Order: sequence, then C-alpha cells, then structure tokens
Amino acid sequence: MRNKLMVLLAFGNLLLLSGCWDRTEVNDLALVMGIGIDQKDEKTIEVTAEIMIPKVLGAGGTAEGGGGGGETLVRTGEGYTVADAVSQLQEKLPRRIFWGHAKVIIIGEKLAKAGVQQHLEFFSRMPEARLRNHLFVAKGKAKDMLALVPPIERSSSEVLREMAVFEMLLDVTLKDLMQMLIEEAGAAALPLIELLPPEEGKEPQETIAYINRTAVFKKDKMIGELDDKLTRGVLWFRNEMKQATVTVEMNEDEGQGHISAKLLRAETELIPEIKNGKWKITVHSVTEDDIVSNGSKLNLMNPEFVKLLEKKLQKDLEHRMAITLDKIQKELKADILGFAEAFHRKYPKEWQKVEDEWDDVFPKVEVSYDIKIYVRRPGMNTTPQGLPEKEVKKK
Repeated sequence: MRNKLMVLLAFGNLLLLSGCWDRTEVNDLALVMGIGIDQKDEKTIEVTAEIMIPKVLGAGGTAEGGGGGGETLVRTGEGYTVADAVSQLQEKLPRRIFWGHAKVIIIGEKLAKAGVQQHLEFFSRMPEARLRNHLFVAKGKAKDMLALVPPIERSSSEVLREMAVFEMLLDVTLKDLMQMLIEEAGAAALPLIELLPPEEGKEPQETIAYINRTAVFKKDKMIGELDDKLTRGVLWFRNEMKQATVTVEMNEDEGQGHISAKLLRAETELIPEIKNGKWKITVHSVTEDDIVSNGSKLNLMNPEFVKLLEKKLQKDLEHRMAITLDKIQKELKADILGFAEAFHRKYPKEWQKVEDEWDDVFPKVEVSYDIKIYVRRPGMNTTPQGLPEKEVKKK
C-alpha cells in the first residue's frame, strides 16, 4: 500500500512541473558580437550590430569553411535614442537580438565629442548586456570598424577584444567608464582605434582596426587625444603599465649604441601633500627591467655600466611622464591621472573645499618625481654579440 502511495505521489508531482515553457532556442537568436554607435545628424543616431552567422554543417557533420572573414554580418538601425535605433534594427532581422555575447562597444568620434553618457546608459540598464564590454572610440565611424573583414580572427570585434586584454595600451570596460564619470575628477580616457592600411592587393575592408591613441573625456564629452607615447605616460601615472620595451641611446663616451629593456614589473604611487596652501603630488615609481638588446659597446657584466644604464632609463621615464603631464595638465586640463582621488583619500576635508573648483586647481598642482629603475637581468649574453673583443668596453 505504501509503495502505491509513493508512485501516485510521484505522478502527481509531475503534473505540477511546468517544464521549459519559456525557453528560447539558440536557433531563434541573433548573437551580437560587437556594437557600434554613431551620430548621424543633430537628432539621429545609428546603432550597428555585428552579428555571428551560424556555420553550415556539411554532410559529414562538420562546419564548412573556416578561418578569416565572412563569419559575421553587419546591420544598422536609426533612431533618436539607442532604444529607438535598436527597435528599428530588430525589424531588419528574422531572429531576436541577443546582446549577452557582445564583447566590444565602439563609439564614433562625432558622437564621442557630442556626449556619450545618455547613449551608454541603455547598455548599463539592459540585463542581457555585459558591463565588462570593452569600450573604444573610433577615428571616424564605428560602423566602418565593424564592417572590416580581418585576416586572422573571426570578426573585427574579436580582434579588438584580443588587443584590449593584451594590455599593451589602455583597456577600459563599460563599468570602468561609468565609474570614471562619477568620480571626483569627472574625467575619463578611452582607447582610440584607427584603420590599419590594407596590404597591397587587398580590399580596404580586408584589414583590422588597431589601438594607437587615447581619447580624453571631460564629463562625458571627448575634448582631445593623446598619441602612443603620451598614452604610455598615462599608464605609468595610473599604475597600469603591464608591458613595455624602452630603448635608450648611449652616446659615444658611454659606449655608443642603443640598448632595449623589457619591463618585468612596475609599481607607481601618487603621494599627495598640501603644504602652505600649495597642492603637491610626488610620483613614486619603482620599475624592474630585463635587457633584451644590447647594441652598444658596453659589457653589462660591469656593475658601473648597469648603473649608468639605469640612470638613462630613469631619465627617459621622467621625461616621458613630464611631457604627458604638460599635455594633460596645461592643455587639456582633464585629470585622467588620478590626482583628485589621491587628494580626496588623504585630505577629505580640504578636498571638500575645492571639489567644485577642481578644474581650476588641477592645472596648478606641483608635481615632482621619485623614480627608481633597476636592471635585474642584463641578459644571457652580457657582451655585445658580433662585436670584436677589442672593441668591447669593459671598464
């Protein structure tokens, strides 16, 4: 009797199970890989989606084709807001748009200069979209970047994602940008991408977009840009330098030639001080390097030559940071270096007095440098290779 009751109870429970009544099959979704937002005119914006094309299975059950491009399609919708443009974009597709696989968001240069906050707010609000999307500003139109057919990766979105996580230059996510815009300084920096010229014999679309500059924002509008060299200076200030190779030139008295050092590790700390009404920052930076190329006549087994090289590297870094500071502090006047946060943490009461006037205070902050660079590994070959022994400088 007991066993019969258990069987009846089990069958009764089955009637209460709803199953997957609200499921959405993958075959019904248009998987977005990358998103582009452009300003079309004063009132209208364009939202472009790079969508993955499902691979066709051959008779043997394997996907036909492979490699390079042709695995995504690009579609665009227009509207007064992002939500409006997305609605029009959906009308052009037979499948429901799914944003959960998107890796990058590209902002067109014209839109970046007009203001981005209200447009990106849509993606921060939408549950499907990821706050970890990598953000970029396009030199020109974002739509053109997504339309590229890269020779290696499946899509232009994948190319940009790989470049971002490689951390050669800036890597900023949607979450990072939103945080920067509400912080004390109200300034932000995004990686700026340009088209790489196509190889000879290739179509203009058969190339990639690459990161080579930085777009500087004040509030939510782009006000200027930094080149590759100044971008690296920003990374040093912000303690975000992960990979770098620095080359210095030794003069004739020092051994004549170039020496290249590869970054092993680096740490930068901003030390604020308010003294006699003056606001000051000391940039304390410690770097450890590995010598990867010795084109000079110096034998780096000599500790004196290593010290000489360390001073050269130190002087080069200080110069790089100084010209970066001059551009940002005197010309752009946008604190993307973290000065405001440093003062706020150490001097909260003093900060409250100048919080609304920081744009006027920031250009007047005095900056000094305390930089130490150590060459930890002079390389497996300490003497210059291919140079006659008599020409090697040992003392």
